[in-house]
Parts: sequence; structure tokens; C-alpha cells
Amino acid sequence: MADSAADVEAHDAAAPSSGLQTAKDLFSGAAGGIAQVLIGQPFDIVKVRLQTSQAYPSALAAATSIYRHEGALAFYKGTLTPLLGIGACVSIQFGAFHAARRWLEDRRGPAARGTPLGYGEYYAAGAFAGLANSFLSGPIEHVRIRLQTQPHGAGRLYAGPWDCVRKLCSAAPGGGGGVARGLYRGEAVTLLREAQAYGVWFLAFEWLMNSDAERNKVQRKDIASWKVAFYGGLAGEALWLGSYPFDVVKSKMQTDGFGAEQRYKTMRDCFAQTFRAEGLRGFWKGIGPTLLRAMPVSAGTFAVVEMTMRAIN
Repeated sequence: MADSAADVEAHDAAAPSSGLQTAKDLFSGAAGGIAQVLIGQPFDIVKVRLQTSQAYPSALAAATSIYRHEGALAFYKGTLTPLLGIGACVSIQFGAFHAARRWLEDRRGPAARGTPLGYGEYYAAGAFAGLANSFLSGPIEHVRIRLQTQPHGAGRLYAGPWDCVRKLCSAAPGGGGGVARGLYRGEAVTLLREAQAYGVWFLAFEWLMNSDAERNKVQRKDIASWKVAFYGGLAGEALWLGSYPFDVVKSKMQTDGFGAEQRYKTMRDCFAQTFRAEGLRGFWKGIGPTLLRAMPVSAGTFAVVEMTMRAIN
């Protein structure tokens, strides 16, 4: 991200080929994804526990309980799967976003060439990135959530991520009932969440960056790195505010039982049951730690992508 994580300039004739630029986008996104996991995992486990359990009255109570009963390392439960997978997810997000952005730019007429895309187009490119990412993020997050919410100690259900995958895919009693209904449970709401979340994420970032450039009469590449990180953090807040109810339903479906223990038949059923039992408030449980996590995680992602792109360009 020579000018920004969300808008690497396509440049002129001397610029690298589209394939090479895509490879750079993918690599820098992977670096940003690793930073995202390491910064955000402790916040994420608190969020998931609040979304899926009635045992904690607040985020502080959840964090205190996890630390007291499970130890400090419990905040990194299920980290191996996202550490391996989220790097790939963020790589796909940035690669797909820039590919979609370049495609939209190429479709414009000569008169519009060189001018910024419209914000609707940035949203569309971000939504495409989210959809492309969802087929990987869906099962990765499902496994992470199962590991984060399983009982501690002797009551553990899964020995680790690969054991969790095996059991979710197993057709045996107590297993997940196959890849589609097991490992990919909640994929429909994941698609909705990812499209909305990343459409908003990239749109917010582009608006903040373009507003700064226009306000200070500078080129985007001259915006200070700390500002890029700050705007990335604010975009992270917008991402969750724009998509959080979908995430709550996804978490509920991905911690639901199987067979006779299954509570939610479909995404629509989960929305309906949540509203009946908890009202609108039920769709915002855990938003506090999520927003607290979003700022450093999203800022770190954009900052790392920025530094990586500058280093390899």
C-alpha cells in the first residue's frame, strides 16, 4: 500500500504488471492478517463468550473469569487456526479488493480515467473482497469459536483445531454431519456479514483518506503513516457498527448443538429466536469489547500493510 492500504496506485506504464501487483497485495495482506490475529485474539474470545453465554454480566467480568479460571494463555485459545488462516483471509481481502478496484477503473471511459472511484464503487469492491474471503473465513472462524467456547479442563470437546475439524465433518453420532452442514454451518449469514463488513471497511477508509488529502492539499501517498493507521482504526469501528448483528447470529449458529441438541434450524430462525428472547439488545451483546478491539486491530492491519507495501515496492 504505497499510497494507502486500500488504494495502491495502479500507476502508469512503468508500473508493475497486474499479476505482480496482485502478488504484492496478497503478500502485504498476509502480513497485516498475522498482526491482526496477534493484536485482536484476547478481545475476540471475550466477545464470543459474551455473544454465546448468559454467564457474564459484562466484558470485564468475562475477562476476569477467563483469567481466574483458565489462566492468561486462555486468551489465546484457538489461535493456531486463525494465525494460519486469517493471514490468508486478509491476503484475499486486499488482493480481491484491489483486483475489483482495478477492474472498475478499467471499465471507466477516457474522460473519467485518473479520477477516484465513487464511494458506491469502493463499497462494491469491498463487498466483493468480503464474499471472496468468506469461503475461507467461515470454517476458520467456526473452528476458532468452537475452541474458544468449549469447557475448560477435563470437559474439553476438542483436542485441537484439526480434531475440531474432523469432528465437525464427521457423520458419526455427536459429529457435525458433513462439510456443508458441519464445518460450513452459518455460511449464509457469514456471506452477508462479510459483504457488508468489508464494503463498509474499505468505503470508510477511502472516505477518510480522500478527505484528508483534499483538506490538506496533499497526495494520498504523502499522508503520514500514523494517520493511515488512525483512519484504519476508525474504519474498523465502522466495520463492526455496520455488521455486528450478523456476527451475533453467526456466533450463535456456530456454537449451536447438532442433532437433537440443535436449537437454530436456519439463519432466519436464529434471528427470530434472538429477537423474541432478547429484543434488539440481543443483537448487540459484546459490542463493547468488539469496538475496543477494532481500533488497534484495524489500525495495526493497515499500518503493517502500509509498511510492507513500501518495503517491497
